[in-house]
Amino acid sequence: MRVIIAEDEVLLREGIARILRDEDYQVVGLAGSRDELLAQVAAHRPELVVTDIRMPPGFTDEGLTAARQIRRDQPGTRIVVLSQHVDTTGAVDLLADGADGLGYLLKRRVMHLDEFLDSVRRVAAGGSAIDPEVIATMVRREVRDRGGDDRDSGIAALTPRRLEVLELMAQGYSNTRIARQLVVTEKAVARSIALIFQTLGLPPDPDDHRRVIAVIRYLNGRGST
Repeated sequence: MRVIIAEDEVLLREGIARILRDEDYQVVGLAGSRDELLAQVAAHRPELVVTDIRMPPGFTDEGLTAARQIRRDQPGTRIVVLSQHVDTTGAVDLLADGADGLGYLLKRRVMHLDEFLDSVRRVAAGGSAIDPEVIATMVRREVRDRGGDDRDSGIAALTPRRLEVLELMAQGYSNTRIARQLVVTEKAVARSIALIFQTLGLPPDPDDHRRVIAVIRYLNGRGST
């Protein structure tokens, strides 16, 4: 799989490149700014992009805006965005058009090599990978902001166990992985997911988009709205 890595910190950029090369990814380009990233993508048409959120020239959300442009111009390109801190707004913006082939990880996750590579593999395979700390922040915000609001019968109405299941769904885990993580059967996970869909008011979908919709609602805190 052809990969481009965009990160203005040279040591981190080279470190990620070496990690991925050791896993037989073909690193075809390295970039230190948004403009370099977009030029590299246009030249090499990678299958996967790993990019920092904050890069030159402004060190704000250049990587995020580049990711959106890449998704628009070259649909199907997998993207993993790295962030120094939890940025829930950035996560929601990135996932607004769907979670397939997208990852949002904190930079320190790179230091946990097995977790980082597992996340990259899931995204490369067309799945999603959202950092557990981002999800935990969303949970706390949702419980705080929605927990006492009787008008909202969505996320805040889920039981603690179903929130756990949804949290793992949001990280991109399959039913099998969720079952293993929670030490329950896959049948129990499937039942919890069905009840999550019911609580969120998501009817059956022949394309099974409900899973992504449930995760997006969870991330952006809209509940059943």
